[in-house]
Amino acid sequence: MVSAGLIPRLVLAAPTSGAGKTTVATGLMAALTARGLRVSGHKVGPDYIDPGYHALATGRPGRNLDAVLCGPDLIGPLFAHGAAGAQLAVVEGVMGLFDGVAAPAAGQEADHGSTAHVARLLDAPVVLVVDAAGAGRSVAALVCGFAAFDRRVRLAGVILNRVGSDRHRQILTGALAGIGVAVLGAVPRDGAVHTPSRHLGLVPAAERSAAAAQAVRRLGALVGSAVDLDALIRLASSAPPLPVDPWDPARQIAQAATAAGAAGRVGQHTINAGAGGVVPGGRPVRIAVAGGAAFTFGYTEHVELLTAAGAQVLTVDPLRDETLPDGTDALVVGGGFPEEHAGALAANSRLRGQVAALAARGAPLVAECAGLLYLGRSLDGTAMCGVLDTDAVMGPRLTLGYRHAVAAADSPLVAAGTVVTAHEFHRTRLSVDRAELPGTPAWQVDIPPPRFGDSDPAAGAGGRVDGGVDGTAVGGRPEGFVRGGVHASYLHLHWAGLPAVPARLVAAAGTARTRPSGGTPPAGGGHGHGRDAGGNPPASPGTTEVSSR
Repeated sequence: MVSAGLIPRLVLAAPTSGAGKTTVATGLMAALTARGLRVSGHKVGPDYIDPGYHALATGRPGRNLDAVLCGPDLIGPLFAHGAAGAQLAVVEGVMGLFDGVAAPAAGQEADHGSTAHVARLLDAPVVLVVDAAGAGRSVAALVCGFAAFDRRVRLAGVILNRVGSDRHRQILTGALAGIGVAVLGAVPRDGAVHTPSRHLGLVPAAERSAAAAQAVRRLGALVGSAVDLDALIRLASSAPPLPVDPWDPARQIAQAATAAGAAGRVGQHTINAGAGGVVPGGRPVRIAVAGGAAFTFGYTEHVELLTAAGAQVLTVDPLRDETLPDGTDALVVGGGFPEEHAGALAANSRLRGQVAALAARGAPLVAECAGLLYLGRSLDGTAMCGVLDTDAVMGPRLTLGYRHAVAAADSPLVAAGTVVTAHEFHRTRLSVDRAELPGTPAWQVDIPPPRFGDSDPAAGAGGRVDGGVDGTAVGGRPEGFVRGGVHASYLHLHWAGLPAVPARLVAAAGTARTRPSGGTPPAGGGHGHGRDAGGNPPASPGTTEVSSR
């Protein structure tokens, strides 16, 4: 076994989006795995989809390295944790090599959050994937510029992608030889190797499991035959030791509990690291996490943190499972593509009724993006769970970017006033703007960004602001909903940077389980809207504004 601090590693970057990073990175992971190496796959930034293909290629969970959501100080530890036990790590970049956040905060470098930023934090060599379609000798000028732009980034070689012919390859490699940059591979154009896309990027691997597995095998064969695997292994092995301690979810939960106070309290909920999720009878708190083809977005560290906080984490597939797992104390519904499966989700009325009943009893329900849509009344006119009195439709524009937000109210997820950095990524919208809807929002968004390192340790990478519990003191637009035990929003968080979040959620689940039967129902409207005596939502939604796709 290789020590995580000594793990051979390299970063695959590109001049721009669309150059073929995912194709080459996934193919390289598959080819190295086929050679018998234990390979760890990583993705720079918040992307949920590419790590699914990395997981297929390596047989290990795909991991994200996001210096914006988690803070730069966690990149090395998270990498070491994710790569533990591997013999080599491949890190796929995001966008162009030097493309980071659009507006860096004071004290941040211009490429904050970029692939180059992460490569520097990992002290890893970079291989530039260049789309060679239509390129000739000018490729050398392009590569020369990238190599000289920031000498702190070690651009160690190039992989040419979509090469048209042997003659084309000779022209390209000859030009690059003149500037002393190693060509580590030339991947030919192959229309037969194709991964389908739609409105938010690649179709997730979990939605096309058999076809995706076949595509990854073909990518492995294509890339493995077109690149110099031995040279890439040597290059990865040239990375120096990484002087970091691996991120440890149990340690993070313990620190969150300590920071919350001597009694280990987060809000109204008592937490005890590793054992905070115990309910009467001695069994652990049970937290169901939505999975399956409709809800594919999730970070592996979230489950690890919930487990470290003492929870038993179970998976529920809203497309297939008609009931929640026995004894479910809380439900987490992350991102995905419910709009692609709305009919099947609606048809599972028994599960929708159980979700509504869980909310009605005051249990914690945490929903991000797709989860918000699922908890609403309808999605494109198709009935959902009816936990929230909202309707959602497909919109004309993509909403994408990092957001700075402050919690507008106490919830099972965060305390009022907690400042976070989040990510938003969707093409749906609420049919009525959130600002026009009643009730307490989950967040006030577009506030000044938090400064990592100055945060409340109980909040992790977030911070706290002073002001009213509704968050209006800091300005910003309202986003999401807090109603009873429900926290639903379009914003995605990475809990590795916010260890108090899973600790608080597990504690809240235990508190909800021990609430006396017939106790105070959750505050706020919307829970169980229109359910029949059996707890099922109505078969058809109420009046809804519906737009065509």
